[in-house]
Amino acid sequence: MRRRPDGAGGSDRERGDNPAPRYDLHTHTRFSDGSEMASMIEAAVAAGYDGVGLTDHCILVDDDHGRRDRFDLVETYERRRHRIDELRERYPIDVFDAVECNYVPGTEARLEAFLEDADFEYAIGSVHLVEGCDVTAAATVADRSRAERRAVVDAYYEALVRSIESELFDVVGHVDLPERIEPLRGLTTDAHYRAVADALASSSTVPELNAGRARRGLGRLHPNPDALEPFVERDIAFVLGSDAHAPREIRARSEILTDFVRDRPTFRLASPPLRSRP
Repeated sequence: MRRRPDGAGGSDRERGDNPAPRYDLHTHTRFSDGSEMASMIEAAVAAGYDGVGLTDHCILVDDDHGRRDRFDLVETYERRRHRIDELRERYPIDVFDAVECNYVPGTEARLEAFLEDADFEYAIGSVHLVEGCDVTAAATVADRSRAERRAVVDAYYEALVRSIESELFDVVGHVDLPERIEPLRGLTTDAHYRAVADALASSSTVPELNAGRARRGLGRLHPNPDALEPFVERDIAFVLGSDAHAPREIRARSEILTDFVRDRPTFRLASPPLRSRP
């Protein structure tokens, strides 16, 4: 299970004092579906961050959509770690050796063993596949009835809550991911958000404010800024993630995240939820 130093994952500032974001904790490199590692770190430096998390996709379980074949960090994380260690010496910001793991209910023991062995500095847990559907790919749900699409969304949030309750992850990624694609957009309910907020309130897992589709497609952050009340009521702090796959996205999404935080003085940010490995 997670090993976290005292104070890690706590609030990064007191209520009412929202500085510009200091950490982008969700980015991708060529070790999954992103860009050259040095270029991503350089973009984070240019954006004024104090640290950047490299969180390439890691898929442990085969699926019908071929994600396991495309994302093989389970075999390459040690080579990636060596590259990160090389680059850390070149840049004046923290560079975190982290991961975005796909969560599949029923595979908790396998995930726990892998994360324990791999010893990343933190782990994002994300749900992408439910009910035979990839909730980031409209084509996998477009032909389903509205009732079937509702069932997919319900299954997504059930899995997301289970991922939080598992205590396997330090961060839960893009909380309302089904909103990203048109066939599932609008099917997330207040009850879904409340269920996620309730699970987080009883967990050490931290949600992220994700800017992955803030300028295209969805046109807003994850989770929906209009649905943050359950999280605020439960005094839940967030980390920030651009979900960038290219250097230009880090800078552009930094501006969006900065503006969002600046305009909401009661919005709480968490420190990077680092595990014990330096």
